[in-house]
Amino acid sequence: MSELEMTEMQQKIDQGILLAQERLVERSRLFHSTLIVARGGKVLELLPEEL
Repeated sequence: MSELEMTEMQQKIDQGILLAQERLVERSRLFHSTLIVARGGKVLELLPEEL
C-alpha cells in the first residue's frame, strides 16, 4: 500500500469516527441520556449539551 493510499485511508477512518461521535451525541439528546467521556485522565458523565 502506497503512502498516498495509507493517508487517504486514515482520512476516511478519521471522518468515520467523527461521524459516529456526532451520531452518538445526537442519539443521547433524543433519548435524554448522558455520555461517559474521558477528559484530562478523569472519567466524567456529561449531558450532550456539555460537550
